[in-house]
Amino acid sequence: MIRTILLITFIFAMVGCHTASNHSSTNNPEKLTQYVNTFLGTAPLQDSIDCGYNPPKDWRVWAGLTYPGASLPNAMVQLSPITEWHSGAGYEYEDDVILAFTHTNKGHWNLCHIPVLPVTDGFTKNDFGSKFSHENEAAGPGYYQVKLDRYEINVELTSTLHCGYHKYEYPKGKPQNMILNLSKSNERVRNWHIEQVGTNAFKGFQQTGEKIYFYAETNRTIVNLETTGDGRDEVAVVSFNQSESNDKLELKLALSFVSTENAKQNLEAELAGKSFEEVKTEASQTWENLLSKIQVEGGTEKQKELFYSSLYRSFLWPALRSDVNGEFTDASGKVVNKGFRYYTNPSLWDTYRNKLVLLGMLSPDVTADVIQSLIDKGEKTGFMPTFFHGDHAAPFISGSYLRGIRDYDVESAYQLLLNNATKEGGTRPHIAEYIEKGYISTPEVKNPHVESKAKAGVTKTLEFAYDDYAVALLAKELGKQDDYEMLMKRTSNYKNLFDPSTGLMRGRLENGDWVPDFNAEYPYYEYMYREANAWQSSFFAPHDTKGLIGLYKSEAEFEEKLDSLFSIPWNANHIARNVSSFIGQYCHGNQPDHSFPYLYTFIGKQEKSQIYLDSIMNRFYGMGEWGNALCGMDDAGEMSAWYVFAAMGIYPYSPADPEFIVSVPLFDEVNVSLSSTESFSIKKLDHGKKITQINLGETKLDSYFIQQNDLLRGKELYIHTQ
Repeated sequence: MIRTILLITFIFAMVGCHTASNHSSTNNPEKLTQYVNTFLGTAPLQDSIDCGYNPPKDWRVWAGLTYPGASLPNAMVQLSPITEWHSGAGYEYEDDVILAFTHTNKGHWNLCHIPVLPVTDGFTKNDFGSKFSHENEAAGPGYYQVKLDRYEINVELTSTLHCGYHKYEYPKGKPQNMILNLSKSNERVRNWHIEQVGTNAFKGFQQTGEKIYFYAETNRTIVNLETTGDGRDEVAVVSFNQSESNDKLELKLALSFVSTENAKQNLEAELAGKSFEEVKTEASQTWENLLSKIQVEGGTEKQKELFYSSLYRSFLWPALRSDVNGEFTDASGKVVNKGFRYYTNPSLWDTYRNKLVLLGMLSPDVTADVIQSLIDKGEKTGFMPTFFHGDHAAPFISGSYLRGIRDYDVESAYQLLLNNATKEGGTRPHIAEYIEKGYISTPEVKNPHVESKAKAGVTKTLEFAYDDYAVALLAKELGKQDDYEMLMKRTSNYKNLFDPSTGLMRGRLENGDWVPDFNAEYPYYEYMYREANAWQSSFFAPHDTKGLIGLYKSEAEFEEKLDSLFSIPWNANHIARNVSSFIGQYCHGNQPDHSFPYLYTFIGKQEKSQIYLDSIMNRFYGMGEWGNALCGMDDAGEMSAWYVFAAMGIYPYSPADPEFIVSVPLFDEVNVSLSSTESFSIKKLDHGKKITQINLGETKLDSYFIQQNDLLRGKELYIHTQ
């Protein structure tokens, strides 16, 4: 009864909680880009109710960590303002000083290369940042604008795939200077260089983990280029002849990860002869073309803003790393051209869950090249790369292949994934122990705390079991029956860590005993669980959810356990920086449990799943004082893609499988155009939370799952509710 009251109280508390954004869209926009709020995810979580605890002094909860600047989909360049170095994405909405505009970004405390800032006079090598206000700041897909109050300079930014295009309006009569703070990035700068080329160009590089080359042209004569300061504080100052023109100063700056010559070629290919307005218009249209692949009807203006802002944010990473001539620097340091576009690794631990499925749906050509890029890197080491944790290139590649994306060397991909699954010393740590015991043990640690070092053995075991399933699906599709059977036997390994006495997944010591002094509510970064507690980890078996339910005495007992997940209050004394924003123990601020709201559907209680899905969409997006906060890190688009799918009414519950679980859409109608020949629509009938019937065309479905190919063939999915 207490849990029921808590649940009802929480749900009612969440109704109507959205705060309007300062950068909200106009009503009934002509273009979908006008719905996109690029500031979403840049603001902090400051309310203890929102984040679930009182953040320690000077502690910024990891909410969003996005950037508002200009970029094209999956581009090399992300041109965005910096307000604080070594923060997640460099820009924090509560700040009031801009330090630079950088040309790469992601949101993981990295990148932010080639910092540029226009200045006039009165600056020093250690003091040149400028105050700004949000009243004089605006942004949209492919565009950013701000006034630098200190210098009274109006800045406009737009971009192409490889180039940033700056336009600066200096005050009349003031010197026109520009600082390149090449000793700074969000990564440790090891070396840098800049030199003038002719009368109006300069080139150079900045070396962090990689060497990033640049070539830049301006519409002004450069009268001086000098460095000032020393060592780590040294900056380059470029001075222009301000008397030769009344036009705004324009800077076209191209990047390359190969050479300055390639950077120059990138600039000539993408910006030669083009005006700022032309490039800005082309960038906006590129985004419009992508966003218009999913068109919604119904819903509120705020819901549309969140939907299209989330869709936009889902297509910024992975980032392009090859040049217009096809060349790139491979993982061994060689410059090569292999006939495909070369991309960074996806944030696989985060985005395999949903974002990479969305990428495959709307940009299958990019997806194929991302996979071929992973293969190219893997062939240098013998193992398929991963990101952060798990082996989730497996569900990404298998799911993409089964959805029909096949323009890459699948045999090489499969062998690399099989190596991951069977060989020690590669992508899967402790794989030999996993194969021998059927689980990865937890070392005995006395009085473990949030940051205790260990193996994250429970999470690895659960994730490896799912990754085994993903590789098994690909083995079956490629006719490798022996591998398929071997891997499928391992897909039940998650059961080896189920503790019947707690009804949760629990660590085992090397001798097989359960980890003592078990606290299911305490979160860890890598002790037993990866960035989670037992509640946020224990229901992960997307390939075998019926088998997971079978570990309990009955479906009723499983339902009671789910009720506890969503109702046991979070202990505000349990503080982990990237574990925030709760419904009971469920955490939407981090990825591990993002599929758990759908679990009620497997026991015939779909309407309870819908209550939580609606609550999450209402509560955890567009939060805070400015309406620009997210409940946790966007993590290269995973948080955003979750919203996109939940709002559409379909979700890749098991991303290795080419299917979706069906829920009640947020909108009355969703029209999806994957290509000129492939499209489908999702239509909601009535406005209840309980699904009474699902029809694909005129055919009644007998489950809550639908294959992607069937959806494309059936064209119209009708979801009846009450």
